[in-house]
Amino acid sequence: MKRTHLPLNGLRVLDAAARHLSFTRAADELAVTPAAVGQQIRALEDMLGVVLFRRTPKGLELTPETEAGLDALRSGFLMFEEAVRAMQVGQSSLSLTIAAPRDITAKWLQGQLAIYAQGQTDLHFSLVAADDILDFTEANLDLALRLTDGPGEHEGVRVGTAAFVTVEAPQGGSDRLIDWPGSPEAGEADPFMRVADAGLAIEAAANGFGRATVPLLLASRDIAEGRVAQVGEPVESARGYWLVAPLPQWRQKKVKALVEALKGSEAP
Repeated sequence: MKRTHLPLNGLRVLDAAARHLSFTRAADELAVTPAAVGQQIRALEDMLGVVLFRRTPKGLELTPETEAGLDALRSGFLMFEEAVRAMQVGQSSLSLTIAAPRDITAKWLQGQLAIYAQGQTDLHFSLVAADDILDFTEANLDLALRLTDGPGEHEGVRVGTAAFVTVEAPQGGSDRLIDWPGSPEAGEADPFMRVADAGLAIEAAANGFGRATVPLLLASRDIAEGRVAQVGEPVESARGYWLVAPLPQWRQKKVKALVEALKGSEAP
């Protein structure tokens, strides 16, 4: 019999009825009706081609066929329980694997994780550098942080505001354009400098190479510390930073707790 065709519900009913030698008490344990227990047993007998119980004046009796399989059946259910417990270990684990672009990891995420980890000595993080979402299962990811316009196919919540801001060196003095792949101005003009990401664009602006338009969440700490100066007001954008994960990961207690802590953290 193929594993996919194992009549697990029927076997569960068989185990309960065999322990109690009573369809009524088995039904009470399983929170179903005695008639439903009888139907499951008859269906199982039809599938297996054996008689599982005999009715006698004293009540139900197990047939030799049932007795021959009961020990293995109960061992199997114990192994199922062990398998479920093993799969649930990750729920109580305090190890989190997070994928995020390098720039937001360096300029925002690490600082927030340090705050979150205070007093939690058993907490461990693995940070994966990724501009695009990796395969969550293949990479064993719990959570990802993306600059995007929404959660896409996954569950998600935005952190901070979806706004971009233009920054330059504190002393100002140059309106030359610093471009990066996600810049709102990408491709609109001939930039003075092109860099790989918004974090490098902020560094270039801080070093006096010109002005860069970057996500406000990414630049908040540098603005607050005076490393760069803000030019004008932030501009709302369709894109912001989103914490995302498939539903199974999203439901984990450790992921829920981290998301709650991060989603309210906007500025340093």
